[in-house]
Amino acid sequence: MADHAKPSAPRTPADPAGGSLVVETDVPARLDRLPWSRWHWRIVIGLGTVWILDGLEVTIVGNMAARLAQPGSGISITTAQVTTVAAATYVAGACSGALFFGWLTDRLGRKKLFMLTLAVYLAATAITSLSWTAWFFFLCRFFTGFGIGGEYAAINSAIDELIPARVRGRIDLIINGSFWVGAAIGAFASIALLDTSLFATDVGWRLAFGMGVVLGLAILLVRRHVPESPRWLFTHGRAEEAEKVVAEAEEIVERETGRPLPPVTGKPIRIRERGPLGFVTLARTVVRRYPRRTVLGLALFIGQAFLYNSVTFGYAVILTTYFDVPEGDTGYYFAVIAVGNFLGPLLLGHLFDSVGRVPMIAGTYIGSGLLLFGTAALFQRGALSAAGMTACWTAVLFLASAGASAAYLTVSEIFPLETRAMSIAFFYAVGTAVGGISGPLLFNGLVSSGKVSRTTLAFCIGAALMTAAGLVEAAIGVRAEGRSLESLATPLSAVEPAER
Repeated sequence: MADHAKPSAPRTPADPAGGSLVVETDVPARLDRLPWSRWHWRIVIGLGTVWILDGLEVTIVGNMAARLAQPGSGISITTAQVTTVAAATYVAGACSGALFFGWLTDRLGRKKLFMLTLAVYLAATAITSLSWTAWFFFLCRFFTGFGIGGEYAAINSAIDELIPARVRGRIDLIINGSFWVGAAIGAFASIALLDTSLFATDVGWRLAFGMGVVLGLAILLVRRHVPESPRWLFTHGRAEEAEKVVAEAEEIVERETGRPLPPVTGKPIRIRERGPLGFVTLARTVVRRYPRRTVLGLALFIGQAFLYNSVTFGYAVILTTYFDVPEGDTGYYFAVIAVGNFLGPLLLGHLFDSVGRVPMIAGTYIGSGLLLFGTAALFQRGALSAAGMTACWTAVLFLASAGASAAYLTVSEIFPLETRAMSIAFFYAVGTAVGGISGPLLFNGLVSSGKVSRTTLAFCIGAALMTAAGLVEAAIGVRAEGRSLESLATPLSAVEPAER
């Protein structure tokens, strides 16, 4: 085995005011130097696959909006209620869940919360299939979003704390981009589930929610074997457990590669054990200590939230309203967009680690904004067919998907360890509340008007927000590629500041 420094030693009394012990540990450096192995694959599969569930959820609902409103569907609801009120309710639940579970994640640990949030999602999704009226459907959508929102905070914080720094960018982007794998599954599934020759009007949409339950249960079984974050453990007085997790990972990697691990090059850090932080401490840390990073996080999240929540909940309406695409065929077009969205992070992800975060995030945001302005111009002139519109949106979202995934990566990297989950939750909730709730309401209101000029305006608003966010990144973005999390933001409990 490689030479392992003991994170639990030496322990020395902290200053009298702290009244706690100081732990010196090289756990972060040991995690960052690990070669890629099946230990990392277990983390990716167990945690990253949840985005497939989110993509499945929003796509199924968006493509089935018209079917839910039909007589005989078994639920009293209108298409407009599904694409606006239900969409906004789902996002409101996600924002609330992100804040609540994000707070608990930093207090109780990553593992407890990524098990609990998935359980909430499973229960809410299963009950949604029993809906019979609009208010109950809205309530179920809120709690489904509540569970998914909690997942964002718990999962992103755990992944970034377990994945080596040299590949953190590409892995995080691909995992967040897997949302569109779920979207593609949902799009193709909706084609079959909307076929009344296969399923009755009041059965197909209920089975759609059952798909999410089955997939979620499979993920839950895998997730049981994902370890707690060692970084979280050693800041909460559980250094021996952190050592055990890292030693197990090192043993697996050595056995798999058949050769000794590379030497640990990073310096140990000294951490004072401390209790959980409250909302006030978080707000003071985020706003006062990192004001530029706060502006950056808000800009990135608001831009991508408006664009994505608008499109995912409203693209089927565009196809049926302006291009006379049959309701049962919208899934084909959305599947094409979904594939393009996943290919963006998959093909461009490695550039965020090599070329760098700032040029790639700025480039993908600004590039997608400019392409969307061009799409708006073509649509206004009547130069697009349903296929042409889908091709344009696929190009836009190929870039936007990589940028949007990088927004989650950014806020997970650039704030201190003790506030990581709450930071993700804060920016997700605020950005999504501004862009994700207003987006579907404004976007679908303009699109449903049936007036080309109003839909063009909706496109231009999304394009402007993405372009503006890209300019903010270019001006104040953080060069985080290849750097340890502790060097990007010194832990609040650090006795000696990490090198910057």
